[in-house]
Amino acid sequence: MKKITFRADDNLIEEARLVARSRQTTLNAAFREWLETYVRPAGDVHEFDLLIKRLRHVRPGRHFTRAEMNEQ
Repeated sequence: MKKITFRADDNLIEEARLVARSRQTTLNAAFREWLETYVRPAGDVHEFDLLIKRLRHVRPGRHFTRAEMNEQ
């Protein structure tokens, strides 16, 4: 894993550490997670296309009424 250095306001870094701690993680782990989503934004299009192709055989079935969906 490669080390990199960023500059940010001291107060912002401290706030970020508190948020990370409240989520039971580290600032480094939170940054790595953010970097992953930055590189591959909200759902990889290729993965979505593969899923659609795999589910191409699925056809809509019976439609349930609101009452049927709310039954317990």
